[in-house]
Amino acid sequence: MAKAALFAPPPARLADGRRDLVGLTREELAAEVAGIGEAPFRAKQIWHWIYHQGETDFARMTTMAKPMRDKLAENFVVGRPETVVAQTSTDETRKFLFRFRDGQEAETVYIPDPEEDRGAVCLSSQVGCTLSCTFCHTGTQRLMRNLGAAEIVGQFMAARDSYGEWPSPKGETPRLLSTIVLMGMGEPLYNYDNVARAMRIVMDGEGIALSRRRITLSTSGVVPMMDRAGTELGVNLAVSLHAVRDELRDELVPLNRKYPIAELIAACRRYPAASNARRITFEYVMLKGVNDSEADARLLVELIAGLPAKVNLIPFNPWPGSAYETSTPTAIRRFAAIVMDAGYAAPVRTPRGQDILAACGQLKTETVLARHAQKTSG
Repeated sequence: MAKAALFAPPPARLADGRRDLVGLTREELAAEVAGIGEAPFRAKQIWHWIYHQGETDFARMTTMAKPMRDKLAENFVVGRPETVVAQTSTDETRKFLFRFRDGQEAETVYIPDPEEDRGAVCLSSQVGCTLSCTFCHTGTQRLMRNLGAAEIVGQFMAARDSYGEWPSPKGETPRLLSTIVLMGMGEPLYNYDNVARAMRIVMDGEGIALSRRRITLSTSGVVPMMDRAGTELGVNLAVSLHAVRDELRDELVPLNRKYPIAELIAACRRYPAASNARRITFEYVMLKGVNDSEADARLLVELIAGLPAKVNLIPFNPWPGSAYETSTPTAIRRFAAIVMDAGYAAPVRTPRGQDILAACGQLKTETVLARHAQKTSG
């Protein structure tokens, strides 16, 4: 948490003095409204316009009188990240490159369900990443800073802008953007305060109102923060496992040197939101000749014995300069069969958005690559 302060996001106040209202708690929003001499109940109206209606223009917040709206516009903004690039894959996966107020950028991906009108929004929690997992393209980009709560929830809101899904669907009304997965750039538990604040806003019943059952936080295994996330947020947990022996995981996921596999699995067993209805997902990227043997599969089954869990097998998504290859279809089938025979679901993830580098482990801002190319060629 002390380190997080070194990578803090920029202040939410613009150069002209106006304050961005996105990312504030209800109490903070009420305080800002009171600060301009308005009654606290106005905060509830503004919250509804921002998070239920998706409105960014105070002039269109018509439940308030025009002088009030003018005063809000003088003092505040309802921000969104700037969409620099939006690419749509041949499989309808859409990747956004968002630019934030200080010029930093991160990527967000919408992954539609191939059969139903719903899908997952994969959010980034940091600009870059500090974990340096050797198979992950994102991990080759150094950590620039944490994203603020407004920037995290703003990714989801901007994605909904793109699909026109406002006002927020209520109750059992189907949602096109139906789930959130914190699996984009960065390690969410190294930016816990901002992630938690953003997810509380998303889960608030009078706004976006997304159930905690529809939010999955993916971690590489920041053990102490797993306990806190489970107690305070209670969202679904996904663990980037990728190896079942410490010496290999030390290499693939260097964080393992700090929190080895035994500690990680113990934290999973403690995770309060886990149940047979809400299983912990273990993510396992399939690397040819590295972690895809039948012995690895049997050891994986031993590790998770007794846990309400499923195993997502992820064929490695190649990226320029990577030293790894994707496991063969035969090796993946054998691995999956051993896990399934032990009673665990072991779906093989179909790579989505590969043609636009939007698949798992591929996220990295192309502008960063372009700037690097310019420097090296210059």
